[in-house]
Amino acid sequence: MVNKPQTGAGRIFKNPVLEAFTKTHIAIPLALFWSVGIITLWYSMAKLAISWQTVLVFFLGGIVLFTLVEYVMHRYLYHIPAQSEKRKRFQYVIHGIHHEHPRDKARLAMPPLVSIVLSILFISLFRLLIGPNGYAFGGGFLFGYSTYLLAHYAIHIYKQPKNFLGIIWKHHNLHHYVGDDGAFGVSTPFWDYIFGTMPKEPRRKEAQKVNLL
Repeated sequence: MVNKPQTGAGRIFKNPVLEAFTKTHIAIPLALFWSVGIITLWYSMAKLAISWQTVLVFFLGGIVLFTLVEYVMHRYLYHIPAQSEKRKRFQYVIHGIHHEHPRDKARLAMPPLVSIVLSILFISLFRLLIGPNGYAFGGGFLFGYSTYLLAHYAIHIYKQPKNFLGIIWKHHNLHHYVGDDGAFGVSTPFWDYIFGTMPKEPRRKEAQKVNLL
């Protein structure tokens, strides 16, 4: 485990101004990035005269790519091995505090300033690589990001629903409360199945032990 879960809110910086920049209300990034996603759809069709079929394909492609980026970042960046004190501090700032205080509402999304900078960089990269279709692709990517934020927030704040959405609740809770060396996908467990990081459920482990006796 990176950090044992605790109640209440943690603190990253002693400076109150810096500390304030580490927090955000979930509504801010949701409104911002969903809006950007919708605007890119309009801009691609109304201003760039790209067919709606092409726009939709690239938009959906951006969403799919985001789920992969989400998985890779969570696995290899957020859970970077931390032997040195500097690495431990880095890991704590970007993700460890979330494991330590998983129900801290103000830290269930990346601060808007950081998100905006990264979003501009991603859309610029997509525009450079695939031309005008990069706007719709980037919009889908950001739409996927905001949907991930909503899912992550709901998982930590609300009870697990008794429908198919309960799958992602259960999956992410395995990561937090069973073992953080697996279940890296939040918006979908798909990439955990693909890359073999799907953890075994505790009840299945116990059943296997019994069968071996």
